[in-house]
Amino acid sequence: MTPRANAPESRLRVVVALRDAAGARALSDALSHGGFTATVVRDTDAAVHALASGAAGVVCETRAPRLDGLVITAEALRVSRWTCVLLVADASSRAIALEAVRRGAFEFVQEPVDPAQLVAALRQGIDRQRLARRVAEMEDQLDQRAGIQSLAGSSRAIQRVRETVRRAADVRTAVLLEGEAGTGKSMVARAIHHASPRREKPYERVRCSALPDGLLELELFGARGTAGAIERAEGGVLFLDGIDHLSHTLQARLLWFLDSGRFERADDGTERRADVRVIASSEQPLDALARDHRLHRELRARLELLRIALPPLRERLEDLPDLVAEFVRGANREHRRRVGGVTPGVLDRFLHHAWPGNVRELRQVVNALVATARGRAPIDVDQLPEAFRVLEPAATQLHVSVGMTLASVERRLIEATLEHTGGDKPRAAAMLGIGLRTLYRRLDDWGLR
Repeated sequence: MTPRANAPESRLRVVVALRDAAGARALSDALSHGGFTATVVRDTDAAVHALASGAAGVVCETRAPRLDGLVITAEALRVSRWTCVLLVADASSRAIALEAVRRGAFEFVQEPVDPAQLVAALRQGIDRQRLARRVAEMEDQLDQRAGIQSLAGSSRAIQRVRETVRRAADVRTAVLLEGEAGTGKSMVARAIHHASPRREKPYERVRCSALPDGLLELELFGARGTAGAIERAEGGVLFLDGIDHLSHTLQARLLWFLDSGRFERADDGTERRADVRVIASSEQPLDALARDHRLHRELRARLELLRIALPPLRERLEDLPDLVAEFVRGANREHRRRVGGVTPGVLDRFLHHAWPGNVRELRQVVNALVATARGRAPIDVDQLPEAFRVLEPAATQLHVSVGMTLASVERRLIEATLEHTGGDKPRAAAMLGIGLRTLYRRLDDWGLR
């Protein structure tokens, strides 16, 4: 027998923390009619206890005798950052309610409140949190898969990266990922976490460039009643995306945490401890940051212990066929297609593209091509965006005469290809279909390197 939609086991639980017994009872009844199960409490301690087992939502007084909305908000979001917190405020507590919203609460409503409207607002918030959680889970899955995809290839550069990533997964040392935008730093950070003993523990990513210094401090270290990213990542990994955007003050506090495992919240002098592994990234090389005095000297020394330099795509063009194949497979799974790869003409166009967005740009292009492809046939040149369809005329033409030795033909072909690519050896090796090591060996033999 199919259970009813509002059977007790299918109801979402909501914690109600209001000082007015009649108001709490009316809200509890409205929640019950709306398909929820209400747990009514009268003080902060009881609310914290009720939240320990989790709840889809919380409705609480912002400030009342024995009720502290900020503490309840912090506890609800500590148990699960997807909890929908809705506060009830009067004129005197509106500023506190705004602070709670800034710290992660969904919304606040001013007294007097209508139970039916409050239930509607709660349902909207829970639906939004469900959607946000689903999006985050999908991003996690894509990041983990793309982290592996971005390391596809057989070039010497990417082999070194793969080996270092494998070593990095098994140790506790802080890691620095260096590389241009789009080279896969965030995806590699995910891959390290996923392959490490901490894989079942939290993973927190802080985009350092997206926040001003004051908010970045709050996001990293937290504030009174609100956990920061360090606390949220307890036992797991904290990824600082764009460490070069940290001020010297925050760098010093981060260094203290790396050295001791201790930190203080932004407005709380109480010393706290956390077991968190730090992975940091920078688009600028560590040496350049230090030379420009943008990185604390001792922090640089800590990050130098384990550095992973992710090469731009233009320096690993020989990996491009493998990357394209991986991205086609991934896009086929995502879009439920069976596209049979790409034609040699498409690969040729790709080899001539500058790829300023690196691996990320390549993945986006392939994903869009697969999503709009016709049937199972390989993607051909006529399906490419306009920017890829026209090749520049060759800079040189190769003339081969009967009687020339194979060795002389090979040398002339390599020289002509290098001239065509403007001396770009990785691109020339990819066009010739040989490894970069083979190209260097030939140039060494001829004294041309």
